[in-house]
Amino acid sequence: MSHLFFVLAILLAFLLVVVCIPSIIKVSAKKHLFDSMDKRTIHKQLIPSLGGIAIFIGFIISTIVSTDGYSFDELKYIIAAIILVFFIGLKDDLIIVSNRKKFVIQIFAALLLIFFANVRLTDFHGFLGFHAVNYFISFLATLFLIILTINAYNLIDGVDGLASGLAIMAAFTFGICFVWAGEYEYAVMAFALVGSLLGFFIFNVFGTTNKIFMGDSGSLVIGLAMSVLLIRFNQIDASLNLPAYLQNAPAVSFAIVLVPLIDTLRVFVIRIRNGKSPFTPDTNHVHHRLLRLFGNHSKVTLTIVFVNGIFGLISFALNYLSINVNLQFLILIVLALIISYIPVSILLKV
Repeated sequence: MSHLFFVLAILLAFLLVVVCIPSIIKVSAKKHLFDSMDKRTIHKQLIPSLGGIAIFIGFIISTIVSTDGYSFDELKYIIAAIILVFFIGLKDDLIIVSNRKKFVIQIFAALLLIFFANVRLTDFHGFLGFHAVNYFISFLATLFLIILTINAYNLIDGVDGLASGLAIMAAFTFGICFVWAGEYEYAVMAFALVGSLLGFFIFNVFGTTNKIFMGDSGSLVIGLAMSVLLIRFNQIDASLNLPAYLQNAPAVSFAIVLVPLIDTLRVFVIRIRNGKSPFTPDTNHVHHRLLRLFGNHSKVTLTIVFVNGIFGLISFALNYLSINVNLQFLILIVLALIISYIPVSILLKV
């Protein structure tokens, strides 16, 4: 019976998004609500940037409906946090909001998750030598991870299908793992996110006259939802008789969302090193550099999603071989940094 709820979560979210987007595009055209054009803009025509509304509707409604019958008390707080970031993202899509205000709302949403939904990292599974940690460390680590993940998916949204493609793959992987671990309510949540993003992906990547962007209202919702799935995945009890990659959750979860996290940390370091705010927009992201090489959105998206998938497979293999979790992190980070530098080195020679 549970499997029917998983299918329902994907299909309902998908259908809701597919039904909503044409109306959103029509309203956007009548009210002239298009994505702004600036020197960093990659697209050349006016395109609506309110696809996040459809993602939000599909994800929230599908999650509520498909978890009916499950004990999911924290869901109301998760939804409340998602509503917070959705509306600040929507406001930014319409009239522009300062990075400081968006950051404050992200912190409020994170605190709501930590204190009320009890979404916290309480066990590091041996990462940095830690297992069970005290509340203070748990709080700081969780707050950092939530804010990082939100901004990672917000900043990676630079070419068609990239943020949604990466999130689809990550959410589906988490969903399968939650099924194996018996965390069915979080599996439903993950699959609802997959369904809503699949619906958006069609219009975003293959749309012509009906093309749409997700905007901050979409990327912030995706980032917050992914942070919840990421943290819950790391809370899977290591003492259970589960596959090896579930018992070494930190390294596996890191690999599943590796590209957005590594790319965000990398550009933050570059901006701070140059004396700028880490939230100052630029074209240092890996997708900008790949676009200069390929000149095609689809090739960039496929390349990055494929590479992220390879990292996921590598993490599964390392866990199967019972490699120490800290060594796994080191291997993944070194490989990621080497691969991220390849486009730079090629461009320097061109």
